[in-house]
Amino acid sequence: MTVIVDSSEPITLVGAGELAKNDLKRCLDAAGRLVAVDGGGAHCRALGLMPEAVIGDMDSLSALVAAGIPEDRIHRIAEQESTDFDKALRSVAAPVLLGAGFTGARLDHQLACYNGLVRHPDKRCILLSDTDIAFLAPPVLELPLEAGTRVSLFPMGLVEGVSEGLRWPINGLVFTPDGRIGTSNEAMGAVRLEMTAPKMLVILPRKWLECVARALAAQRGSWHAL
Repeated sequence: MTVIVDSSEPITLVGAGELAKNDLKRCLDAAGRLVAVDGGGAHCRALGLMPEAVIGDMDSLSALVAAGIPEDRIHRIAEQESTDFDKALRSVAAPVLLGAGFTGARLDHQLACYNGLVRHPDKRCILLSDTDIAFLAPPVLELPLEAGTRVSLFPMGLVEGVSEGLRWPINGLVFTPDGRIGTSNEAMGAVRLEMTAPKMLVILPRKWLECVARALAAQRGSWHAL
């Protein structure tokens, strides 16, 4: 694996999916370095921004060239065994990644991005949609949530956990994608989660983006790459 962008600061990733101008600005306020994922580069240029790197298989190369992105910022990874989002995750290193433009438009692409989060558990990446954020739960997660906040837990594999601060505790439960899931739980206040494996997606309202970014960046323990 070649690291194309190695940063001690948070990074914003931009995909080619649905993207609101204010969402990109919001991500950049929290993660100021900008990396595009293939066609996301054209999104950046349309908003007057120049990504420091564009990573992907470059099936959108003509649009990127037309947008005026210098050739030395375009990094083509030709293999077709992984998605462009997967290619980007394995090619960047940062304390936390914020992803915009990876939801909406096509459901298969969105599901593939969730798969990418699980395939790269060592990457702390939060995906922003028009209603929610989604990220892979680290081994231990503590969040100062407000009482009444929706907390959904969606397993991407076999995983167990324990919780503090949830209306319906998960202690002793076994989660699987084709069995028990944990949608529409609720915070009673601050929440603490512990997971047995890097298989659980946490889905929260989008207002918690910055809070989660700070929490993940401060994490000392993380899952190892698969």
